[in-house]
Amino acid sequence: MTAPEETAELPGRTLIQQGAPVAGSMSRAAATVVFDPAAALVQIAAPLAACLRSAATEAAAVPVPREQVRAGAALAFAVEYAATQHRAGRPARSDGWFADRPGSRPAADELAEAVVAAARRSADERRVRHLGYLLAEVSCSPDLDAEVAGRALRLADDLSWRRLGLLAAVGRRDRVPLPMAPLPDEPRGWSEWGAREDVADLQRAGLLDPPVTAGRPGATVPRLRAADLRLTRRGVLLHRLLALDLLHEDAVVEALAALGLPRS
Repeated sequence: MTAPEETAELPGRTLIQQGAPVAGSMSRAAATVVFDPAAALVQIAAPLAACLRSAATEAAAVPVPREQVRAGAALAFAVEYAATQHRAGRPARSDGWFADRPGSRPAADELAEAVVAAARRSADERRVRHLGYLLAEVSCSPDLDAEVAGRALRLADDLSWRRLGLLAAVGRRDRVPLPMAPLPDEPRGWSEWGAREDVADLQRAGLLDPPVTAGRPGATVPRLRAADLRLTRRGVLLHRLLALDLLHEDAVVEALAALGLPRS
């Protein structure tokens, strides 16, 4: 059996290929990048490829088929993002991120496992793309240690698709101004009420400023406008690691429309 034939039968490679229902046809190419880089049209850093091979091999044992799809898709999206960064000349970390640590395995392997687990839990499969992006972004971000990366992933785990759209909208405010209309405090429709709650939850999570303020009895509290919203430092971190600049504009429009707001 030749080397390409041997790698074609590896369960980890099969897992990444199985991500196609979520990640599309590029899943097969992503699997080639990870398991047979000599035959791939694009490249990623060798330490990252080794990390992804390990994560894919472990996740191949997942017993739930749809969770396998999401796990494979997350790794495929990580390859996609990492290959783009590699072509742009942005190197992978060389600060020990991929190296064994005393009494522990590499931080890269721990984060990869955590990202795959988060993707497996994500019934809304649109989120999986950005979980994979987080894994790849951290792999070329030496300013972030394992604790910060883990904190960001835990925060991301609680973000619905609409909340991602709202964060992306606020992150793009300098390019596309947000509406000046005030947000309703008690909207009648359930969808609009849910979207308004999402904004409040992002404020309470410390991702958006201004924070939620409790009005004093008899005091008039100015109504919050979308244009007043800003990313906090925590919000900036998530926006960067989830690569929300790449979130499709349709998701932003949909999130704002749920608040009853037009896209400027």
